[in-house]
Amino acid sequence: EQGEARKFEKLVRKSIQSIRNQISLAFVSQDYENLKAMLMNEYNKQTKLIIDQLNEIGKQFGFVFSHNEKGLVSVPLKDTGEPMTEDEYRTITDEQYEKLKVSSNALSLEAVEYFNKLRVEEEKLTVKFKNLDEVTGRKIVEFHINGLIKKIHMNDNIQNYFGSIVKDILENIQRFKNVNEEIDYKNNGNVGSLLLGQRQEEDFFARYKVNVFIDNGNRQSVPVIFVNNPTYYNLVGAVEYRNEMGVLKTDFTQIKAGSLHEANGGFLVMQAKDILTIPYAWQALKRSLITEQVEIESLGKHSGSIVTTTLKPQPIPLDVKVIIIGDYYTYSLLYEYDEQFRKLFRIMADFDIEFDRDDANVKRIARFIATNCVKEGLKPFDKSAIAKIIEYSSRLAGTQDKLSSRLNKMVGILFEADTWADTYDDEIITERHVDKTLNEIKLRTNKVEEKVMQMFESGDYLLDVSGEKVGEINGLAVMGTGQYTFGKPSKITVSSYRGKAGIINIEREARTSGSIHDKGVMILTGYMGYKYACDKPLALSASIVFEQLYSGVDGDSASSTELYALLSSLSNIPINQSIAVTGSVNQRGQIQPIGGVNEKIEGFYKVCQIKGITGKQGVIIPIQNVKNLMLNKEVIQAVIKREFSIYAVSNIDEGIEILMGQKAGNINIEGTDHYLVNKKLEELADMKKDEAGE
Repeated sequence: EQGEARKFEKLVRKSIQSIRNQISLAFVSQDYENLKAMLMNEYNKQTKLIIDQLNEIGKQFGFVFSHNEKGLVSVPLKDTGEPMTEDEYRTITDEQYEKLKVSSNALSLEAVEYFNKLRVEEEKLTVKFKNLDEVTGRKIVEFHINGLIKKIHMNDNIQNYFGSIVKDILENIQRFKNVNEEIDYKNNGNVGSLLLGQRQEEDFFARYKVNVFIDNGNRQSVPVIFVNNPTYYNLVGAVEYRNEMGVLKTDFTQIKAGSLHEANGGFLVMQAKDILTIPYAWQALKRSLITEQVEIESLGKHSGSIVTTTLKPQPIPLDVKVIIIGDYYTYSLLYEYDEQFRKLFRIMADFDIEFDRDDANVKRIARFIATNCVKEGLKPFDKSAIAKIIEYSSRLAGTQDKLSSRLNKMVGILFEADTWADTYDDEIITERHVDKTLNEIKLRTNKVEEKVMQMFESGDYLLDVSGEKVGEINGLAVMGTGQYTFGKPSKITVSSYRGKAGIINIEREARTSGSIHDKGVMILTGYMGYKYACDKPLALSASIVFEQLYSGVDGDSASSTELYALLSSLSNIPINQSIAVTGSVNQRGQIQPIGGVNEKIEGFYKVCQIKGITGKQGVIIPIQNVKNLMLNKEVIQAVIKREFSIYAVSNIDEGIEILMGQKAGNINIEGTDHYLVNKKLEELADMKKDEAGE
């Protein structure tokens, strides 16, 4: 029953104390002394008879028996029949001494049987005293133990435990007498010895204590234990030691529970990275789950160290559900390489990092905010502040129709917004405070972005945001850390010329690009072959490079941008430098979605602000990314005022019309971009044939 442990410990403690007190009183009671005196009188009668018989025999040999501090001794008799004194014994002659010696030896042989009888009587008296003590103590012990039994829910283990207590107390009944007086008497007032003796006595009585291993008295439901540091001993428990005068000692009260004991009957929750990085912890957890019991053992048994003598607690049956929280990669590794993990952890729950942005979930977010305000004592949030946080959540999710499940970041914003409300002496948190919070978070983490924008402003980074150029285009990339990312425009240039090397990715040649970026560039060859090389070979060499990019590049989000620049280089039609481009392309010329669209747009807009807004600037994005647009207020206002434009395209031809100001057409329509590209490729192919003919 819940809370029974503390009740049990308290009852046992009080009962043992009562037993000690009452036994101590019982052994100094008049009834006990009377019974003891009766046994002593009977003993004295029996021994007197035996001693009288000894004296009759002793007289025959010239001796009489008397008691002194050494016990029963024989004393020589004088001729008058009186016992010889010590002084008289010392003055006897050698002849008399030899005579006494012969008589004494003869008497010893005759008196052996009587001395044995005295020993038997003494042993009988000891047994009778012990039985008297046991009977006296048993009445008291059984009275209290039976009282305990009526107050406690019994089971076989507790029944056996109480039986052991009764037996042990009766075997050590002498310990329950008034030991303090005896210790004081024995040590003649030596305080140090007295304290040591008292400590030894208390150490003895510690055996009757109850070690409350686990207390569930305050729990309202099954235990749910979160483990932050799942070390071996924190999981399975430990036998601790205490230092007494330089010696490490332990007893059963030093047995401490682990998290598995605390969670027994409920749930144990831990992080995968914690349990897997701490030595022996993972194996201990699996062993406990497989055997369905928790065994408290020293790490020395598992590490091969010297094993010292210690307690070995009885294994405790285990019934627990273990929940391990981690990433999918760790789960996959364990599932693949740890067969026991597959058998023990059969259920995998893969939680999404986002959820639908519908009315029900928006209300849940609002309730979540309100609950935290009440719980943490924060100021209330008005609807504008909640709307801003929901907008921020969608931005974290990366799409307009989703909300992020990263609620911990949201809670941080609540606290900081409350602080800004305090700063402004406002009683209600509004959009103003949330905006201030988000802006401050950005200012604390955007050092790299500030440095990059300063380089654009100073002209260290070369980028045109107006005019037209052949074979040059503004691409968009995302930079930064996991906490803060931003968009950085980069100039991409393409040079095309006669040859057979195909499309050369300079980043790849310099080993500064990733495999996905390399794949994106290779797709350009597939597009060129599909679009223009069905009736002729591609006698083309073209080099593509991200200008002033030294930290490496990966991803295929610039593949459409590179293709536009390549087509411009071949057709000799200039590209509008006011427009930046992002988007992936496939071999058929279809534009594919990319990530970080908001950061890329905002990054290009900042560069346009630095170099001057003309009203003609904008960004081309994949049409699939329209739903991901969660831009900041500044960009939205610029779009509303027609100072900045965002174009959504679904294929390369649509982008050509925006960037080059004319129809993309096809290879058969004169004057169009595709026609001019095809014509250039035919010229290069004819030149290749002429070279082969020569």
